[in-house]
Formats: sequence, C-alpha cells, structure tokens
Amino acid sequence: MHLSLIAMIGWLLILAACLTAWRLGGRAERQAALLVLATSFLASFPKLVPDHDLQRVAYLALDGAVAGGLLLLALRYARVWLGVAVLLQGVQFSLHAYYLVAGKRYDNAYAMVNNIVSLGVLCSLAAGSILAWRARRREVAAK
Repeated sequence: MHLSLIAMIGWLLILAACLTAWRLGGRAERQAALLVLATSFLASFPKLVPDHDLQRVAYLALDGAVAGGLLLLALRYARVWLGVAVLLQGVQFSLHAYYLVAGKRYDNAYAMVNNIVSLGVLCSLAAGSILAWRARRREVAAK
C-alpha cells in the first residue's frame, strides 16, 4: 500500500506538471510535457522485465532519451527553465550510469536523488509554463 501511494503521488505530480504545461505553456512547454509524459509512461515497462541488468540499461536509455529531448528543445527554444531541466536530467543520467557501472544495487540514496531530480524537472516545467503564460498576458495587455 505504501509504495502504491508513493507511485500515485508521483503520477499526480507528473500529470499536474504536464497539464499545467499544456494549458498555460507555449510550444516549448507543450513539447516538453509530451516528452516527460511519454517517457514517464515508458519508464513503467522495464519493471516487467525479470532481468535486473536489462532493467537498469532500460532506465539509463530512458533518462538519456529525456536528456537528449530536453537538450534539443533547449537548443531550439533557448529557455532558462529548459537549461535547468537539462542539467537536472544530466544528473539523473549520471546517477543511473554510476549505479550501472559500479554494479551497485539501488538503495535509499539512489531513490532520494532520483526522486528529487525528477521533482526538479517537473517544477522547472511548471515554472516555465507559468512564465510563458505571464509573458503572453503581458503582450496582450501591452496591445
């Protein structure tokens, strides 16, 4: 029950950030929301693979895909929040790579860093969406 409650809270945060981006954000925020939502959905499938080493590689590949996607968006749209999200996702990719290469089992430190970084990416997405919304409001008010 405890783990499912944490998973539900995680999904609620993901959905809230993506919905905020979709409703308030511009094109960059919407594309990032789709990327985050799609990779979050895909991240639930490696748990079905019985081979733990293959699971770790799948998580590393998904984090690499998110980091690469956010980097492409940052290069295209040049938003500060995207730069923050790319840096945070780089930390998460490094975390997965370290645990994979070192052959360490996932522990509480891993879970804590992983969750904090994921929350940071979601917060930067939501903040970027709110900033885009405010900028649009100022443009309309100036006309």
